[in-house]
Amino acid sequence: MNVRRKALRTLLASLALSLSLATLWSASAQDGMKKKSLYERLGGYDAVAAVVDDFVGRLVSDKQFERFFAGHSTDSKKRIRQHIVDQFCAAAGGPCIYTGRTMKDSHAGLNISEADWDAAAKHLVASLDKFKVPEPEKKELLAFVSSLRADIVEKK
Repeated sequence: MNVRRKALRTLLASLALSLSLATLWSASAQDGMKKKSLYERLGGYDAVAAVVDDFVGRLVSDKQFERFFAGHSTDSKKRIRQHIVDQFCAAAGGPCIYTGRTMKDSHAGLNISEADWDAAAKHLVASLDKFKVPEPEKKELLAFVSSLRADIVEKK
């Protein structure tokens, strides 16, 4: 009788250990399958900042956008750049917090046209392409930016 009990206890202990290991393996496998955030897939803060730096540089040097930056100090341009970095970072699931005004408020009265929007979008795509951002991540980021269009482009 004692031999049977010992065997049963050993069997139950083995089953419990097997179930625990299977549960741990399953949880670990699920963690590995979780999709990384867009922020992580873009390469983190430095990668987002590099794209934004290139993008803002393209805007500032484009004659079409000259009127939007005229009269801004270097410090003001840096603040605009930082707001864009924070906004992209936060939208991509990163640890940043966007503290700027709403898109509607910050672009009110600038008379941004559809042509301005399209030209800026081309600059952003060029910056993403320069840094070889993969197509799925590029589409996700552009979808976020496109969601801002109605608040930025002046309705006529």
